Amino acid sequence: MAGSDLNAIANAIVAPGKGILAADESHSTIQKRFESIDVESTEDSRRAYRQMLFTTPGVSDFISGVILFDETIRQKADDGAPLVQILTQQGIIPGIKVDKGAKALAGASNEKVTEGLDGLRDRLNEYHKLGARFTKWRAVIAIGDGIPSQYCIDANAHALARFAALSQEAGLVPIVEPEVLMDGDHTIERCYEVTEATLHSVFNALYEQRVVLEASLLKPNMVLSGKDCPQQATPEEVAEATVRCFKRTVPAAVPGIVFLSGGQSNEIATANLNAMNAMDAAHPWQLSFSYGRALQEPPLKAWRGDAANVERAKQAFLHRAKCNGAARYGKYTPAMEQEPVSTGA
Repeated sequence: MAGSDLNAIANAIVAPGKGILAADESHSTIQKRFESIDVESTEDSRRAYRQMLFTTPGVSDFISGVILFDETIRQKADDGAPLVQILTQQGIIPGIKVDKGAKALAGASNEKVTEGLDGLRDRLNEYHKLGARFTKWRAVIAIGDGIPSQYCIDANAHALARFAALSQEAGLVPIVEPEVLMDGDHTIERCYEVTEATLHSVFNALYEQRVVLEASLLKPNMVLSGKDCPQQATPEEVAEATVRCFKRTVPAAVPGIVFLSGGQSNEIATANLNAMNAMDAAHPWQLSFSYGRALQEPPLKAWRGDAANVERAKQAFLHRAKCNGAARYGKYTPAMEQEPVSTGA
């Protein structure tokens, strides 16, 4: 696929007022989520839950793309239609997680590198045939005593770049996700230092691997205080530090930045994104979202595996999508959390 076609897909994913639903939880992760609501994680329960999200009326006004898991991209809805088709018929772009998870990094204590490059070319071609139009690969960078090492940062940057190059070769837009974890008691200043170093390494690797930046997207962490830090930054402080860091590291050729929520609460993730888009200065890229738990926690709790709760769960999902859609314009307010939302179903 030509670079201009991939650029059009990338721009459609970060269309104004819209963002991504990350529904690519591994079996182990979604099992934990289901355990929190006393629901057994089976192939059918996972399919039913994700079908519920994907068929929410009106959600395409705020959701431009969905990241799927390998199981999900192959599943069908109750009426026999592929879930991928359910999305595309609404104008929502299907994507796919393609990494194999973070594993211990040889020669580095307490650090990880993401695996999955072996056989990736063939898997990408298959995913394209199944309907995916973008991909995602997550790298994990932890902050702690003496870490991260430059070795860990560079190893993950190289893997991200190889993934991105292979994705573009297969006609897929790569979403590059270097996540600096918020676990720990580090300050926002320390998060800034590590995020800046990580992004410098990532974009250097992308350049070396001949990745077309205009046909890619970045899914990073926000620059935040560690979750155990006694001094938690305000949304305005997060916005200032994050945008300052990214202006120093992310080329303007990248169409958009789709932030991960990374363990933030639903409302805080929305408020922090809103604060960035409410800043006076213009940004060289679209600032959007690619949220998993921050979009799914309310509908998951409302659903609880009971078909009788589906409509209420869809309303909860639409509400969070609407709030984040408003944050894309810098127009979210806490008062929106109290506004009733109807799916019109």
